[in-house]
Amino acid sequence: MLYLILFTYTAPLEALDRVLPAHRAHLDAHYASGHFVMSGPFYPREGGGILARADSREAIDAIVARDPFVIENLVRVQVIAWGPNRRSADVPQAWLPDAHVAVAT
Repeated sequence: MLYLILFTYTAPLEALDRVLPAHRAHLDAHYASGHFVMSGPFYPREGGGILARADSREAIDAIVARDPFVIENLVRVQVIAWGPNRRSADVPQAWLPDAHVAVAT
């Protein structure tokens, strides 16, 4: 299952920038574990998002709870379970093994 993890900043950017190195280390750990597929800030810089995969919502909730932005109470978080069933041909099948390739008409 895929999950969209959406962060909305609730603290000043200066506070977020102070914690950013620890947040990035957290991201790196979960890229290495295979849970994170992509991530990045929103523009304007009011939050950010992560596309993640895991076997359960509980696993994602545990990962999110350990994010330094969350621990420091700098963000509001929304986690959305997402089950895409169609994909563009240029999206690797390994990312969405159950999704059918959408054919342009």
